Amino acid sequence: MKKIWRISTTIFIVLAIAVIAFFVFQNKTTGAVVSEDVAKYIGEHSVVYIQLGCHACKEQEALFGDNWKYINAVDCFYTPEKCPNIQYTPTWFINVEYYVGVQSIDKLKELTGYK
Repeated sequence: MKKIWRISTTIFIVLAIAVIAFFVFQNKTTGAVVSEDVAKYIGEHSVVYIQLGCHACKEQEALFGDNWKYINAVDCFYTPEKCPNIQYTPTWFINVEYYVGVQSIDKLKELTGYK
C-alpha cells in the first residue's frame, strides 16, 4: 500500500512540475516579443478590433506583451458603435483593408509598411 501511495505521489509531483514549467515557459515566450518601436509603428498605422472574452484577442495581445499599450485597439464589447462592420475579432484594419484573425508580428510589419 505504501508503495502505491509513493508511486502516485511521485507521479503527481512530476505532473505538477511539468504543468508549472509549461505555464512559466509559455509566459516567457509570449512576453514582449516585439520591440517598443515596432509596436508603436503598428499602432500608428492600424486599428485592431477586439472583444471582451475573445481568446484569439488575448493571443494577439500576448504577441505584443507589455507593448500592447501602443496598439490602437477598439473593444467592440464596450463600444459596439465603433464596430459596425466587424463580425469576428480580432480584426485588423490596415490601409483600408480588413484582416480577420490573429496576425503574426511579421505579417503586421509587412501590412503596415514597417521597415
